[in-house]
Amino acid sequence: MTRLADDNLMLLNEFDTMTAEAPSPAFLDEIRKSAVARFKAAGFPGPKDEQWRFTNISPITRGEFKLGALHEDLRVTNLAAQYSFGSDASSEIVLVNGFFSPKLSRIGKLPKGVIVSGFADAMTAHATLIETALAKYADISRNPFVALNTSFIRDGVFIFVPRNTTIEAPIHLIYVSTEEASQTVSHPRTLIIAEDNAELPVVESFVGASGVYLTNAVTEIVLGNDCRIDHCKLQQESLAAYHVATMQVRLGRQTQFVSHAITIGGKLTRNDLNCVMDGDAAYATLNGLVLIKGNQHCDNHTLLDHARPNCPSHELYKHVLADKSSAVFKGQILVRQIAQKTDSKQTSKSLLLSDDATMNSQPALEIYADDVKCTHGSTTGPVDEDMIFYLRSRGVGMEAARHLLTYAFAADVTRRIKIEPVRRRVEDFMANQHGLPQDLRINDLTSFDEAVTN
Repeated sequence: MTRLADDNLMLLNEFDTMTAEAPSPAFLDEIRKSAVARFKAAGFPGPKDEQWRFTNISPITRGEFKLGALHEDLRVTNLAAQYSFGSDASSEIVLVNGFFSPKLSRIGKLPKGVIVSGFADAMTAHATLIETALAKYADISRNPFVALNTSFIRDGVFIFVPRNTTIEAPIHLIYVSTEEASQTVSHPRTLIIAEDNAELPVVESFVGASGVYLTNAVTEIVLGNDCRIDHCKLQQESLAAYHVATMQVRLGRQTQFVSHAITIGGKLTRNDLNCVMDGDAAYATLNGLVLIKGNQHCDNHTLLDHARPNCPSHELYKHVLADKSSAVFKGQILVRQIAQKTDSKQTSKSLLLSDDATMNSQPALEIYADDVKCTHGSTTGPVDEDMIFYLRSRGVGMEAARHLLTYAFAADVTRRIKIEPVRRRVEDFMANQHGLPQDLRINDLTSFDEAVTN
């Protein structure tokens, strides 16, 4: 870790002011104080830290970031509207620089007992419920950015779904970052609690205006037994922005959790997704898609923690890298001694569209049980020239052929997305990026995907 001198804590210079201006329950004060002490002691990750050695975060550590403020002006209104799902979402919550915006949000009509609220308001109305889960799962001792976020818990989103409740249309969370005169940082915090036999789709969209800023987000998802949760994350930040995020998920017995993580924007992105199967027969599916170019860098770390028996999990991450972009994938499957009958499969595939693009893939298995089926595989390579020749021989131009194969490669992930507005948005982005004519946007792309990646 990189230790920080007290006079160089640029990201903490407003901590005392914030805590004085935002009185909070005693339990939250203790959480904040513990977290800031941890961050001061550990500091940022250094280049020798194994979990960060392929990602240079010096632009963040050298930056003079100041806490952003809530804005609800025309530029923010337009930005939120641009990424809105409209009537396709049951609720749409907008946060600006980490602060809940009542003016721009729409709670919508939800089943009885469901709570969708800004974090600051929920701290007053639902403090007891929040205290049972907040900061109990995202570990400040393992990730300094989690400690930093926890130090600055002030606002965000709180979602609670009572037992035997189904929400059909997605709850859409839009995190907007704005361009300011100085570099800004936001620390949005999201807590989702679902009781037994709850079902809901959730989408988190991270967007921003042009300019340099840092988003440091933490989402904790705590699920009871027999739940069915579909979660999508769309990262579409400014191409000059830094995005660091941790999602910590706890699954109860027979709970099904599906995650789709899409990275499009950001100059530097680091995503940590940790999923603990803490009940018998819990089932986790983690899918990811990275589409970057230029000098963008994306670092995905995932952990599938099998803590109970009979828990299957499946993971598929795909990266498409153009120009001088770079990416990291470190996927760990952990099978604890008690977790017999585990069935886990992990696949990482990367498509390099340039000789200058680089990919570091590090699949890992850590198994302490003896009656398991666990596999992992990783492939990295360019577009198949034989397939380009095949398409060109049928009248498809060179660039269209390359773009079509790229589109097909990514479609193996996008067609698994069940939340329609998310799938549509990602497919439109790919088609627009690659300039595909409408008659080349085919639905059945399996054969092309197999040809590209085998």
